[in-house]
Amino acid sequence: MAPIAASRQHFDEIPTVVGIFSAFGLVFSVSLFAWICCQRKSSKSNKTPPYKFVHVLKGVDIYPENLNSKKKFGADDKSEAKNKSAMPKNSLHLDLEKKDLNGNFPKTTSKMQSSPNLENVSPKQFSERKKDSVSPDSLKSITSLSSEEKQDKLGTLFFSLEYNFEKKAFVVNIKEARGLPAMDEQSMTSDPYIKMTILPEKKHKVKTRVLRKTLDPAFDETFTFYGIPYSQIQDLTLHFMILSFDRFSRDDVIGEVLIPLAGIELSEGRMLMDREIIKRNVRKSSGRGELLISLCYQSTTNTLTVVVLKARHLPKSDVSGLSDPYVKVNLYHAKKRISKKKTHVKKCTPNAVFNELFVFDIPCEGLDDISIEFLVLDSDRGSRNEVIGRLTLGSSAEGTGGEHWKEICEYPRRQIAKWHMLCDG
Repeated sequence: MAPIAASRQHFDEIPTVVGIFSAFGLVFSVSLFAWICCQRKSSKSNKTPPYKFVHVLKGVDIYPENLNSKKKFGADDKSEAKNKSAMPKNSLHLDLEKKDLNGNFPKTTSKMQSSPNLENVSPKQFSERKKDSVSPDSLKSITSLSSEEKQDKLGTLFFSLEYNFEKKAFVVNIKEARGLPAMDEQSMTSDPYIKMTILPEKKHKVKTRVLRKTLDPAFDETFTFYGIPYSQIQDLTLHFMILSFDRFSRDDVIGEVLIPLAGIELSEGRMLMDREIIKRNVRKSSGRGELLISLCYQSTTNTLTVVVLKARHLPKSDVSGLSDPYVKVNLYHAKKRISKKKTHVKKCTPNAVFNELFVFDIPCEGLDDISIEFLVLDSDRGSRNEVIGRLTLGSSAEGTGGEHWKEICEYPRRQIAKWHMLCDG
């Protein structure tokens, strides 16, 4: 009996030992799996994800170079030269200054051939050094301001110009603006940004990011224009438009700066410059131009046929030259817009011929509560389209707009055309 009891006790101890070893094995496996996951997660976090975007603007590609871990925290000049040399020399595109992964621009110091870092330059030093780099004749022609413009005190724009002969690239750095006026009366501040255009071709258009709630924005953004021969630089003009972003309406124009490059020598290296911001050039045209409209009201089908025929004597959209007009047609019922149409864009002309027909269904009997609005706009791919002129036709409209509307109500099924003067947009 004793041997049998001992064997039974031995068999009872075996499951206990197996359970203990299984528990230790399970704990070890879980610990090993957790350690492997942590190692993989840490290795992934050390890698910088790729960052690249392409934006097409008027046929010009704008993109920053690929960011890597060195570029993110400031690389040396050799690595920067290698990255830029990889781009084709003959292609025409813009090279924006790099952003970090959050979309912000890191503050980096750049070496200049004939001047110290921009970060340590005060406004007084800025104005003194640009006198040494620009000829007196060009300063007189560019910076001559009337007494009225000086009293406005719209602020000062600081920037630099440079030409890279090796890559045939024209480089513009928009450094900052100081002393801007407050465009928001409630917060007494502005949300400024800058649009820059190279004239006279108006082919290259760029703009900076918007900086919120500041009157002294520090942009520090560099734009590089490839494929521009140095011999053509003297024929170009830089046009800076300083604006304040408005989320709910059209952006406010603070002022502008016009820089003719004739007489400016860029062969000796980067040139630091600053210019007073002046009021936007007011159009010298006596009016907004005229628009030829044909209307026909079909009482049987309760439809209104609108034909946008022609526009003439349209003013220049800006200092660069002719506009690219098109017409936007809005139909209103009791002051609520119920339909909208638009014509095609006509390139570079003050006298556009559209000949485009639109048919609107009228939601009520008669035209008493109906009005129609015509907006003549300048097409601009680089920014928000600018309103050249406006025309409203309806029973409450004044002048030719009211007369035209009265005639189509009195003579239904008859196509009646009239010229109308455009008013300010």
